[in-house]
Amino acid sequence: MSRVVLEGLEFHARHGVYDTEAVLGARFVVDAELHYAFAGLADDLAAAVNYAEVYATIAAEVTGERYQLIEVLADRLARRLLAEQPRLERVTVRVHKPFAPLPGVFRDVYAELTLDRA
Repeated sequence: MSRVVLEGLEFHARHGVYDTEAVLGARFVVDAELHYAFAGLADDLAAAVNYAEVYATIAAEVTGERYQLIEVLADRLARRLLAEQPRLERVTVRVHKPFAPLPGVFRDVYAELTLDRA
């Protein structure tokens, strides 16, 4: 299976359980792996998954909605991408919350979901 990856898409958004997260917001990073067959694909955007459209969908969902859980945001993104991009066979979405309100030192927290077209 072939894939196109959008990695490290950064947005300021207001997801989280705590009131301060809704007020101040934080940086969220999204990765999306777009699985579809493109071996032998014609050199024509109409025959491919348009990753500019994918970026716009991700940006709209991350910045336009508010979720308490990054797991739910990952689910909404994956389902929306499959619904809007009929050529996709599978999608993996990772939502990173590198500044999660945790009491210790850490590099990253993320939720990952892979969905196949049913």
